[in-house]
Amino acid sequence: MSINLDNLALKDGDAFYEALRVLHDGKSPQESAILNFRIILLLANQVGDDEALHGILQVAAEST
Repeated sequence: MSINLDNLALKDGDAFYEALRVLHDGKSPQESAILNFRIILLLANQVGDDEALHGILQVAAEST
């Protein structure tokens, strides 16, 4: 499975980004890291496709 980096799948990416930013407001770096881990695991479960998830990990690793 290829990872779609050309087209934004979110209908309102700016609103999601803002909600994510607000969710982190007032949190310590450690609390934010824990929150991110929870979000990642919940999103991975929602995607539910091992091949896609491994592709996402690969793309993320190449981006750093």
